[in-house]
This record gives sequence, C-alpha cells and structure tokens, in this order.
Amino acid sequence: MRTQSPHSPATLPDNPLDLVIFGGVGDLSVRKLLPALYMAHLHNNLPEQTHIHALGRQGWDRAAFLHFIQEKVPAFIEPKAYNDQTWATFLRRLTYLCIDATEPGDFPELRAHLQPGSDRVYYLATAPSLFVGICANLHGAELIDERSRVVLEKPLGHDLASARQINDDVGQYFEEHQVFRIDHYLGKETVQNLMVLRFGNSIFEPLWRAPTIKSVQITVAESVGVGSRAGFYDGTGAMRDMVQNHLLQLLCIVAMEPPVSLDPDAVRDEKLKVLRSLRPMLAADVARDTVRGQYTAGASAGEVAIGYLQEENIPPESTTETFVALKAYINNWRWANVPIFLRTGKRLAERRSEIIIEFADQPFSIFNESPHKSVNRLQIRLQPEESIQLQLMAKEPGSGMRLRPVGLNLDLQSAFTERRAEAYERLLIDVIKGRLTHFMRRDELEAAWAWVEPIIQGWEQLGDKPKPYTAGSWGPAASSALMAREGSSWVEES
Repeated sequence: MRTQSPHSPATLPDNPLDLVIFGGVGDLSVRKLLPALYMAHLHNNLPEQTHIHALGRQGWDRAAFLHFIQEKVPAFIEPKAYNDQTWATFLRRLTYLCIDATEPGDFPELRAHLQPGSDRVYYLATAPSLFVGICANLHGAELIDERSRVVLEKPLGHDLASARQINDDVGQYFEEHQVFRIDHYLGKETVQNLMVLRFGNSIFEPLWRAPTIKSVQITVAESVGVGSRAGFYDGTGAMRDMVQNHLLQLLCIVAMEPPVSLDPDAVRDEKLKVLRSLRPMLAADVARDTVRGQYTAGASAGEVAIGYLQEENIPPESTTETFVALKAYINNWRWANVPIFLRTGKRLAERRSEIIIEFADQPFSIFNESPHKSVNRLQIRLQPEESIQLQLMAKEPGSGMRLRPVGLNLDLQSAFTERRAEAYERLLIDVIKGRLTHFMRRDELEAAWAWVEPIIQGWEQLGDKPKPYTAGSWGPAASSALMAREGSSWVEES
C-alpha cells in the first residue's frame, strides 16, 4: 500500500508548527531530540512559530521541567554551539505537559495547548506497544488532520506479524505519506553522500557490479555494552536491534539500482527491490553462514568490562546474541554470487561503522617481488569520523617494483566549510518539510522482517547458542572463519 505525498516542500512551511514529543523527558529526547532541535533553532531551521511540547507522566510544573532540561540537555550539545542567549530563546519554545499517553481523558489538555491551524508533528519516542493507543487517543481528541505527521521510532515490531500489526493499526489514523519511520543511520551525511558517490559520478558505475566487485563488508561495531538498555535488549538481540534496520538499510543504498529521480517513492522502490532480492536462508544456510556471539568479561577502552550475563537485569541463562555476522547474497544480475558480509556487535574493539567495497583480484600479477597483495577497495567510514578512501597500489620509493597500498582520501571535512548537521537534526528538518526520502516505507520494513525472521527461527530450530567472545575483541573466531571460506577477511584482520 503506497500513497504519494501530495507535496514535498523544499523550504520551511509558513504555517505555525506544533512538535509534540511523547516520551519528552526520556533518554532519547534528552540525548538526541532536544539537542537536535536546539541546533535547528540556532541555525534558523525551524518555522518562526514553532512550539515544542514535551509530554511525560511526571507531575512537574514548567519551572521543574526547565530545571530538568537545563541539568540534562546542554551536555549533549556541541560546546561551541551552545550560548546562553540562544538557549534562553530556545527554552521559550518549550512546553511541558503531564499527560498519560494511555489515558484518553488527558488528550483534551494537549489540544488546548496547540496553535490554531498549525502543522502538527507527533514524535513517538516511546515503546512500540504505546504507538497504537497514542494514535487512537489523538484521533479521539480530533488532533489529526491532513497536515499532521507521526514519527515512529524503532524497533517497529518484534517479528513480521507484529510489524504488520503496528502498520495496520497506525494506518487507521494516518495515511502512509504521513508516517515517518525513522532510522537515524539514513540521516548521516556520509550515508546520503553514498548515493551521490554512486549516482553523481560516472567513474564507479561500470565497476559497481559482479564480477568487478569481489565482496562487500558492512560493519556497525559498538565498544559499549548494553548498559541501561539491558531490559529492552535482552528481549531483542543484535539481529532485531541492528541488522533488521540499520545494516539492511545501508545494504540497500550500496546495492540499489539508480532511481529515476530523488522522489521519495522512486528511491524507496529501488531499495525495496534489493530487500526482495535477498536470497532466502534455509536452515542449512543459517547453520553455515551466520554467527551469533555474546560478550564475556574483558577490557574495553583500557578498563575492565563485565560480561553480558553479569550486566544488571540480564538473566544468568540468557541466550540473547550481542553479536551477529552473516553472509548474504542478492539474487539479481548486478550482484550475482557476490558475498555480502554483515557484522554488528557490542563490546567490540572499537566504535566503528563502515562499508567496504572490495574489488576483484587481478587475474595475473607481474609484480612478483612485492610483499603486498594487490588489493583495491573503497572504504566508506560513517563513524566515529566520516570519510571516504579509495585504496590503490603504488610503487615504493627506490629501485625495483615493490608495491605498497596507499589511500586516496575524499576529505569531506576540509572540502566543505559548511556545518555538518547531526543525523537527528537533519531528519527532523526533513519531517518538518514533509520529505520522506530518508524514511522507511511500510513495504520496506515488512520486506526486511520477511528476510530476517527465518534466520531467527533457524537459530531456534537448530538450538544455536551464542559463541562467547571477549569484550574488547572483534567477536567470535567463527566470524573470521566465515570470511576465510570466501578467501576474504575483515578489514582490521587483512
């Protein structure tokens, strides 16, 4: 089911804007949403008449709320961007309302605080179990019209059936073009630059296919443990938390065909084709081509790190995976038989998100005296720093023809002097402007679940338990073996 937005304005709307954050004093709001909105305010990227309503169940008056915000939020704002005068004008946009999202009788109070004739953005920074009730209560209070939008945070469902149910239920109250399913990775500058790299430069297109590309690696590694998310994480795991959304979205951008335009549905149509072309995994494929891991005690960032089973609120017998590595294939002409390796985990050696395009080996080398294997690869780093590097072979200085790998760097930081907005800021501005290109469509979400779910079921059928790996390492040894069977290795091992 698809409904095209009637318009996708490139500029800020003139109408007043009410941005309502359910879960307005929660962790996501404090660390990401309010800092992003402050930055948008600082750079005049909010409509003039923007009111931000933080909703919570704490019985605070406005003074208590502002005290809480003052204590918590500035720590997550870039120090050089913070100043007292701008902060004071930003606070004037903020309202706090003590509203129970599950109580229909509380919603008339929200209605009384909204501006007449405003555009309304409802950001559901809550557990998915509250999404439907919130939408129903908004509808019951007549707070939804054709200009309203709703932003849904992940995880959107626990499996395919629950994802469909959420989509069906939210779809009772909002049209598809009003629903913004957010994945903050799609707001990263380098991820969006990947589309330009691919489709704005003719140099790569003839090479971007089998057999010229030997393999693709996509890694999203975290050095931290589960921390305060332990209760949520143990019922979710790395496959649902990261692979089903972040990694598959990155894969879509790497593998998609050129869209006919940047129209939201044109882009998302091509991403959907990638998801539907992923080769399904049978039980034998799951056993051979996937690795689950769970971190044990070790060291991280020079400090002692406890194991997953020692984390607070984790059952001692938990078999939840904190690491996943797998090999996937895309069944189409461009990517036939090219292995695509996906990897994510907590308590790994370092925080790193990157995409590696490894080009095919030379059929024959005339440089026999060189100690280095000739490797050409494109390395796209998403975090902690953003960079793009093309690795080529060059001659070492001196006599003879000894080769050494060197990198050609696209230094985005020095190439562009303009400020680089953070992902949430960029995506929130897109929501305000009604631009859907960098948000997941319903059929994308369900296609991702349709591919992931058989892998999770395969683990259950096989009785597969996570393999232990030491905190501060790069995961279980089986992850390296998965690569080695294809004659490849993870970049940090090569």
